[in-house]
Amino acid sequence: MNRLTLTLTTLFATACVWAGDNAPVNGDVWLDTSLNPINAHGGGIMRHGDTYYWYGEYKGEETYRSPDVGWECYRTDFTGVSCYSSTDLINWKFEGIVLSPDAENPSSDIHPTMVVERPKVIYNDNTGKFVMWMHIDNANYWQATAGVAVSDSPTGPFTFIEAVRPNNAESRDLTVYKDDDGHAYLIYSSEGNATLYISRLTDDYLKQTGVFTRNFAGESREAPAIFKHNGKYYIITSGCSGWSPNEAAYAVADNVMGPYQLLPNPCTGVDADKTFYCQSTFALPLPDGSFLAMFDRWKKDDLVDSRYVWLPISFSEEGMTIPWSENWTDTTPDMTPLSQE
Repeated sequence: MNRLTLTLTTLFATACVWAGDNAPVNGDVWLDTSLNPINAHGGGIMRHGDTYYWYGEYKGEETYRSPDVGWECYRTDFTGVSCYSSTDLINWKFEGIVLSPDAENPSSDIHPTMVVERPKVIYNDNTGKFVMWMHIDNANYWQATAGVAVSDSPTGPFTFIEAVRPNNAESRDLTVYKDDDGHAYLIYSSEGNATLYISRLTDDYLKQTGVFTRNFAGESREAPAIFKHNGKYYIITSGCSGWSPNEAAYAVADNVMGPYQLLPNPCTGVDADKTFYCQSTFALPLPDGSFLAMFDRWKKDDLVDSRYVWLPISFSEEGMTIPWSENWTDTTPDMTPLSQE
């Protein structure tokens, strides 16, 4: 088992949620096809061929607070980036640890003592490589770099290349986005998390081109999740309150680089003012043209037991909303496995 303290009673009760090919309940323990808890926090999903690949932080069992840090800096040692595969977004197979820590080199940016968060993967059609970007930091979060790794396969192993401050600026919470034209962008919180940068990547997706924009200066937005709908670009973000929940916001633009119009909280329903006690991590396009907002419900003092919340994104003349639902498939159209489309 991934979590040694999970009781057999809890396992049985949670496994029952999966019966009948129904998606698990938001906020419950989600199990993979081997009935182990899914361990893929701060993650993102890449669709490649007829398969979805979910990458995330593989949290270790021990959560502790970093000493001499002013905020509530709870963390686990870096134990790897995990990958799960699915053709229906409901049944997930554990593919293993696709980026492993470098335990032999204490100065490595992916040593177990380092912070590695929010891994996201995109495929480069020209090079045939799968490229992973992630937030890499030291224990007090002052390194503030973005790391990049590459693989020939979506299930790894990924080879770590480097960690840098993109455009010579701090980089913490991040995501990566591949547009319709094949260009890719790194979106990251910078300047003490006060400003969100959008930076165009080189054609191989491994470096920065030097072309970037500064967005929401002084607004302190993090946890970006970006997607494109009807020719417009949307970014969901959270405020900056450490592990504690806060009110989400979203922004819209005609160009991926901006300028963006920052708009109020899109969440509706119970606890919407706290983003359902969650934080955004990714926005996933679905085969029917709709979108799924992915969130983490963090447990700061027991991070491996943090939960997942996935919710459908709705659009109207008034704008975008993310209504609460216990099960995202309740309001999402038919999820026929990709191989059967």
